[in-house]
Amino acid sequence: MAADRDAPSPAEQVARLYEQTESEAAKASERLVGSGGFASLLGQFAENAAALTKLSGDSLDLAVRNLRLAGRRDIIRLSRQLARTEDKLERVLQEVEAVRDRLEREPDGHPLVPSAGADPASNARSTPAARRAGTRSPRRAPAPANGAGSSSSPRARKNSR
Repeated sequence: MAADRDAPSPAEQVARLYEQTESEAAKASERLVGSGGFASLLGQFAENAAALTKLSGDSLDLAVRNLRLAGRRDIIRLSRQLARTEDKLERVLQEVEAVRDRLEREPDGHPLVPSAGADPASNARSTPAARRAGTRSPRRAPAPANGAGSSSSPRARKNSR
């Protein structure tokens, strides 16, 4: 009967077997992770995952294009074109405003000097706010044809360079 008391119970046998298996598995996995083969395998796995991601993205883009829907690339390309167009339009607007200011100061190539009997109300119609409101400024005489005055048109400036 003394042998029955010294014999481990089934629960203790299972616990000891579990601990032994766990320690052997830990040693084997440490040897595996420490080897060069595991690093190589991990690198190949990462390369394959990246290639699959790229292939799936390309195939999804192709499917969207075949459905004639705007894809990510199309939207990015359009946004860049829109930004370039807005920049060009802003430059044209600045140039038009500069030409308008120059014409208001020098309509005939001479500085604008109000005459003694000039009506101050007529000058109010030539302000930018009045032009935007739809009122017209007084007509100006055309620039001299002999090229004596300063050229204010963009085409004339471009040709003179």
